[in-house]
Amino acid sequence: MAHSAKKAVIDLRSRVEVALRDFLSNEAKYLHGIGDELTPAMSALTSFLLDSGKRLRPLFAAVGYFGAGGNDDDGVLRAVASLELLQACALIHDDLMDASDTRRGKPSIHKQFEALHGDGGWHGSPEDFGRAASVLLGDLALVWSSQMLHRSGIPHSVMSNVLRISDEMRVELMSGQYLDVYEQTRDTHDLARSLKIARYKSGKYTIERPLHFGAALSGAPLDSDIFATYSAFGLPLGEAFQLRDDLLGVFGDPAATGKPAGDDLREGKHTALIAIAVERLTGSDKATFSQLFGNEQLDSNGIEQLRSLIVATGADQEIEQMIETLTSNARTALGDGKIAPTALSLFEELATSATRRSV
Repeated sequence: MAHSAKKAVIDLRSRVEVALRDFLSNEAKYLHGIGDELTPAMSALTSFLLDSGKRLRPLFAAVGYFGAGGNDDDGVLRAVASLELLQACALIHDDLMDASDTRRGKPSIHKQFEALHGDGGWHGSPEDFGRAASVLLGDLALVWSSQMLHRSGIPHSVMSNVLRISDEMRVELMSGQYLDVYEQTRDTHDLARSLKIARYKSGKYTIERPLHFGAALSGAPLDSDIFATYSAFGLPLGEAFQLRDDLLGVFGDPAATGKPAGDDLREGKHTALIAIAVERLTGSDKATFSQLFGNEQLDSNGIEQLRSLIVATGADQEIEQMIETLTSNARTALGDGKIAPTALSLFEELATSATRRSV
C-alpha cells in the first residue's frame, strides 16, 4: 500500500509539472508579444518554477480533493497547480526581504537581475534594479496564480467557494510574512510568538488551506465536516513542517537544501528553535550566542559555534520531539471517518514527505 501511495503521489506531481509547463508556455508567448525586454523575466520565472520544487501545496490540495470524494479530473489538477505560482510569489519576495542570495542552489531572483544589470553595464544601481525586478516578478507570479485558477476549467458552481478559500489563504500568508518581518525587530525571543509565525507564515498555507482548497474543488459545502477534519490534520502537520524547516535552516546540508550552511543564523531568524535555545543559555554562552547570532559576515567557525551552543541546550531535540508529537496528533485526525478511505494512504504518504525531509 505504501508503495502504491508513493507511486500515486509521484504521478500527481508529474501531472502538476505538465500543467505548469503548459501554462508557462502560453504566458511566454504573451510576454514576448509585449517586448523582447521581457525575455529574461520569463526565462527566470520559468526556471524558478520548473527546475525544482516539492509541489507540496498542489499535492495536498489534490489529496484534499480526493479525500472529499472528488473524481480524477484534469481541470482540478490545473487548479491545484496554480498554488505553485502563489508559492513562487512567496519565495521570491521572501528571499528579497531576508536578503538571501541563493535559492535551490542558484542565485535568488533579485541577485539574478542585479547581475543582469551589472553585466549589461546599464545605467543606475544594479542593486535597485534587482530589488525592483524581484518585487515585480513576485507580483506577476501572484497574478498568474489567479489566471491559472480561472482558466483551469473547473465548474462555475464550485468556483465561488474555491475563491473564498484562496482569498483566506493569501491573507493568512501575507499576515504571516508580516509577523515574521516584525519579529526580526524584537530584541527578545519568544516561543509562543515563533509558533504563531510558524502557523501563519507556513503551516496553514502549506497544508491546511490547500486541503480546504481541494475540498472546495470537490463541491463540498464550506460548513461540511471534512473542513474541520482537514484543519485537525493540517494545522499540527503544518506546524511540524515549519519546525522541520527551522532545523534545516540551521543544520541542513547545503547540497540538499540549496541554501548556504546556517543561513538562518546569519539572518538572525527568530524561530522556535532559537527561542528554546536562548531561554536555556546562561552566562558566557548566552553572551557568545548574542554576539554571533544575526551577524551577516558569520563564517563557518561562527556557524559551528552557534550550532554547538544550540545542541548543548537540547533545543534541537526538543524541536524533534515537538515534530513527532504534532505529526502524531495530525495522524490521529485521519481516523475520524470523514476522509474517503481510498485517499487515506495518500495523506499518510504526504505527512511523511512534509516532516521527514532534508530539503
